[in-house]
Amino acid sequence: MAIGPRRPNFYVAVLAIGFVLGGFLSALLERFLWQGPAKDFFTWTVSPSIGPFHVNLLVLNMTLGPIGVQVSLLALVGVVIAYLVARSLF
Repeated sequence: MAIGPRRPNFYVAVLAIGFVLGGFLSALLERFLWQGPAKDFFTWTVSPSIGPFHVNLLVLNMTLGPIGVQVSLLALVGVVIAYLVARSLF
């Protein structure tokens, strides 16, 4: 097992923090940026989703989903910023 910041939990935490930071930046710019090409470019999102999944276990019948993720340019920028800050701290 690797020692230091190269552990898998480190990368999962950086990704989670980065996506939250990027989502916050995207929502902030979507609210306060004027209409135009810059707003369209920075707040453009891709929303892949999977599901719904039907599970029938004879005793229990349930439907899971759909599960989706919204990824924007600023979410990726947030991941990069979180990685750079975490790398400088560790």
